[in-house]
Amino acid sequence: MNARRAARGLSLHAVVWLIGAFVVVPLIYAVISGFKSTGELTTNPFGLPEHWKTGNYTGILGDGMFWRQIANSAGIAIGTTCCTVAASAMAAYVLARYAFRGRELFYTLFTIGLMFPFAVAVLPLFLLLRNFDLLDNPLGVILPQAAFGLPMTIIILRGFFRTIPAEVEEAAIMDGCGKFRFFWKILLPMARPALGTVSVLAIVASWNNFFLPLLVFNDPKWQTIPVGVQQFQGQYSTDYALVLAYIVLAMVPALAFYAVAERQLIGGLTAGATKG
Repeated sequence: MNARRAARGLSLHAVVWLIGAFVVVPLIYAVISGFKSTGELTTNPFGLPEHWKTGNYTGILGDGMFWRQIANSAGIAIGTTCCTVAASAMAAYVLARYAFRGRELFYTLFTIGLMFPFAVAVLPLFLLLRNFDLLDNPLGVILPQAAFGLPMTIIILRGFFRTIPAEVEEAAIMDGCGKFRFFWKILLPMARPALGTVSVLAIVASWNNFFLPLLVFNDPKWQTIPVGVQQFQGQYSTDYALVLAYIVLAMVPALAFYAVAERQLIGGLTAGATKG
């Protein structure tokens, strides 16, 4: 029995290491390749650089457009997260704590939104944004991203809100606490793990979104990092080492954020699973 358990543990660790290698090895290859010249990358694609060309990285870090794209992505991600979490928290509170006719129908409509692909809405969304003069406007990205993020966020928050005992709300009402005050002063602080989880998911989804910023922004000053990577690849299509350096630097903020927020993300999901 112990031998079987040990073999199962070893096989599980082997699978984890294999998956980790698929993620880490390409990243290390891109980082090292960014220090090469394109000629050396062609003749020596897998070895260490003979002459470490730091200019690929320093040149990009010295480019103001790169930092502008970082700022655009960060601002849009923060705006999207605030809109998504605020609207979802209020909707999830009503769907979790109030009993009314059609409540499950409304909830089902939100869950159906998970199956609604963004590509289907491209044409009507573009026309709608044009009619409201939201092209080349950050709100033209923030509002649709928030709308498409509502279903998942409401599902997570509703499940968490339903785990909070009704006695807590009854005691608060007996002490003179109104519905909105209970929501703002008591429920939201208690749901901090779930709010942190959905905030991380919203930020990551916004940061990685490529299609919507490409559709909305024609002015280069509003380009986000994913669009900037595509434009940079087109501009320096023959300088593969420089393109790899740009891609690596574009990934650093997202990787740094995820490294910081990983515990919050996993902890929130685990709390919701154990309480549900």
